[in-house]
Amino acid sequence: MGCVALEHQPGQARAPQDPGRKWCDVGCGPWEWIYEDPARGSNQVPRLAGILSPFMANDAKRKGRKLLTVRDFERLARQRLSKPAYDYFRSGSEEERALARNEEAYRRWVVWYRVLVDVAERDLSTTVLGIPVATPILIAPTAYHRLAHPEGELATARAATVAGTVYVVSTLATTALEDVAQESAGPKFFQLYVHKDRGFTRELIERAESAGYDALVVTADTPLLGRRLRDERNGFCLPDGLVMSNLAHLAGPTDGSMLARYVAERHDASFTWKDLEWLKSLSHLPIVLKGIVRVDDAVRAADEGVAGVIVSNHGGRQLDSAPATLDALPGIAEALRGRCEVLMDGGIRSGADVFKALALGARAVLVGRPVLWGLAAGGEDGVVSVLRLLAEDLSKTMALAGTRTLADIERTMVALG
Repeated sequence: MGCVALEHQPGQARAPQDPGRKWCDVGCGPWEWIYEDPARGSNQVPRLAGILSPFMANDAKRKGRKLLTVRDFERLARQRLSKPAYDYFRSGSEEERALARNEEAYRRWVVWYRVLVDVAERDLSTTVLGIPVATPILIAPTAYHRLAHPEGELATARAATVAGTVYVVSTLATTALEDVAQESAGPKFFQLYVHKDRGFTRELIERAESAGYDALVVTADTPLLGRRLRDERNGFCLPDGLVMSNLAHLAGPTDGSMLARYVAERHDASFTWKDLEWLKSLSHLPIVLKGIVRVDDAVRAADEGVAGVIVSNHGGRQLDSAPATLDALPGIAEALRGRCEVLMDGGIRSGADVFKALALGARAVLVGRPVLWGLAAGGEDGVVSVLRLLAEDLSKTMALAGTRTLADIERTMVALG
């Protein structure tokens, strides 16, 4: 059965009139009406206006598993992935303190909610770099999606389109950036590592612009690769048949083996602020600088004319002594005050986490591991379901906090507690 849920409030007995589909009330809270479409298989996502996501994981329900949280998706993904693959996606660097710090930071903040506010309807829409998105929850750049699911980045791109959000495609994708762009009907950014071979860096930028990407996300926190002990112990490498498709014509390892050596040999550890002007000269695409945790770096980025910064410590996979990104966010947002857009990632596992990040100054957030868990659990449907889960949770948190729109989420609504 291919099913999809339409959001409306309980008690509103309405179902869209469509004679080609069988409608049924399954009584699942705010997602009550679903349909059975015999023309689609269970792995297909219906494309209907106003629908955020499918009613996901029939297989999981039949087996008694309820996928109610990001942690539930992670548990299912762990069952379906090999140990080296799960560890690669899950791990941080060194002792994984930065990884833990990212998540712990959200638990230190509480929401000072308003009451007696009309929150019967909430609006989660916003813009990122002037591009309309349905929610402030974007897909962060992560490598090797075909390690999680055979359709890999193509499934993720389709899911982003369904969810109405931005997909930031990794340089280290296992699908060529042109193929991902062709599969996507929504906004997409390309994440760029600056290589020692500046000609190749130029080539990547030109390919992204020609393929229709809307922005470049330049990663600034990876002069070399942080030490990932889980990968070293597992002897991690990509399975036969999977390669870093955007780099496949380069000499040297592109199959995932010896990744640290690849980064050391290819990434430009001499990349500095003066090189940003050169990057800007290569393309009309706006540049977002990713990997910022210091206020002075954020101010310098704005001075250099970037369109945005992403407060990020690479998901806790680079410097293990790095601060939690949520702790870095307020100072950066205060210092920039609209000079460029402030996005953030790291540790987000719920809509309440998203709410806190927005209150502390982020225009939008990016999620990486939750998307990978959805992809491993159910391909395109799984990714859409994780994004829907986070969006529903954000909507609920907004209602309980007395906020109707993202603009209503103010700094005074969160405090350490």
